[in-house]
Amino acid sequence: MITKCILIIYPEVDCTKIAVYRNVDPIFLKTIKHTKEDLSKFKTIPEQTEFRMKCIMKELKRNDLDLNNIEVVMGRSGMVKPVSQGVYEINEAMVHDLTIGVMGMHETNLGGLIAYEFAREWGKKAYMANPVVVDELCDLARVTGHPLFERKSIFHALNHKHVACKYAKSVNKKYTELNLIVCHIGSGGISIGAHKQGRVVDVNQAFDGGGPFSIRRTGTLPMGQLVHLCFSGKYTEAEVMEMITSKGGYSAYLGTDNINEINHMIAEGNEKAQFISRALAYAASKEIASHYATLEGNVDAIILTGFIFDSEGFLENVKKRIGGLAPIALYPSVNDFEALAGYGAGILKGEVRISKYE
Repeated sequence: MITKCILIIYPEVDCTKIAVYRNVDPIFLKTIKHTKEDLSKFKTIPEQTEFRMKCIMKELKRNDLDLNNIEVVMGRSGMVKPVSQGVYEINEAMVHDLTIGVMGMHETNLGGLIAYEFAREWGKKAYMANPVVVDELCDLARVTGHPLFERKSIFHALNHKHVACKYAKSVNKKYTELNLIVCHIGSGGISIGAHKQGRVVDVNQAFDGGGPFSIRRTGTLPMGQLVHLCFSGKYTEAEVMEMITSKGGYSAYLGTDNINEINHMIAEGNEKAQFISRALAYAASKEIASHYATLEGNVDAIILTGFIFDSEGFLENVKKRIGGLAPIALYPSVNDFEALAGYGAGILKGEVRISKYE
């Protein structure tokens, strides 16, 4: 019987979520809020590492959690170099790439940085599972239309793989036996991918790229208009990137990125909120349907995941457009803690292959 525990470190923009699991059972969950004043003291995201780590240590000790019982540390995946799916030990090479932002800079990078420092201080090992840069794209999917540009794979790989495997288990199949379309709409971004027998052969670039708009991201914009805006002199590069990645979508149209507030607006009859909700359902449905072509019409199921699908109206607006393509499976709860705990338990049992990051 496993008595050792798994610590999960899951940083977000304005908070750090932590969890302690014994095997796959949670025994402690906490969201540590960070004020704008606290975070404004740091010029870069990696500089927040020590501050957030101290906050975590304080919470663990305040709740009388014996740190000696923690055997494995799982960090939220960050923007490392493209890798194959799987579990990776966080090493110095990964820390270096997370620090310099080799594929981009985001608060998720802190997951690996904090996990590494915690593990090093306590003589343990830290791991990352299915990072957002898992790259299994087929060659055709990489072609953009101009040789100066190549499509990159950045998406919610951890949740995609987790719900795909859960679905496969529910129908007594292996993930590698199925062709699936997975639509993830999270608190910020959206990623819709074609899973062909265990590999995500095509997916929109969810970090700063294409696809439908979402809660905070703009998704694909009219290219000519975007070029003109960039050269208008009205915005800096940083401001345009912020507009695309965190101040677009619902946030830009409705003035809030709180899905509960948005659902309340819709329920109260706010016509603009209702219209933008229908527009997102429309855009997401088009992207889902496009992967029917990716998989040459051989689709075993369409998986919808994300809290937004708790809205019956939104769900129905998607189902009526794509319901005829394949059976639909619904997993509204996005539980990356559950996914990471599963990998952590597998590590403790010696059932998980550990890959080396280079």
